Amino acid sequence: MHILFVCTGNICRSPMAERLAIAHGCSSCAEELKMSSAGTRAVIGSPIHPEAARVLEQLGGDPSDFAARQLTPRIAGDADLVITMTRAHRDAVLGLAPRQLHRTFTLSEASLLVSERNAQTVADLAALRPQLPSAAAPDIPDPIGQEPKFFARVGAQIAELLPPILTLCKSD
Repeated sequence: MHILFVCTGNICRSPMAERLAIAHGCSSCAEELKMSSAGTRAVIGSPIHPEAARVLEQLGGDPSDFAARQLTPRIAGDADLVITMTRAHRDAVLGLAPRQLHRTFTLSEASLLVSERNAQTVADLAALRPQLPSAAAPDIPDPIGQEPKFFARVGAQIAELLPPILTLCKSD
């Protein structure tokens, strides 16, 4: 299964999610799970933001050898599951790859559908989405221009929301 994480510049939130998913994914499932990320307005080729890298390392992830990339229809279309940081990112993905409607969710939305609605598969996520009030799944805020504590809060939020999604992906 290929999971694509999407944010704006692909230098903070989506690389943190990608690298935390790699770090906390099942080692025996490594060949079955592929993680990647992209940005809707990527700073192409840029490394992860220094403060995001620091937070990522503190959470057990590896920021090395990261290069930001721009979201394209092919990148979005090749993923088995697209996890976005905000509803606006989800809309951007669907603008590029409308066929991904049943495979594209915000991070909060997917996590809540697994943990609170007992979704077992990506198909379950799509089927159960109407049961989740949009206010229940808040966007992951952009830490660019914020204090280090804000980066830490965003990193912790991402780290907290990932495990249910990884569990679903290991069983799907």
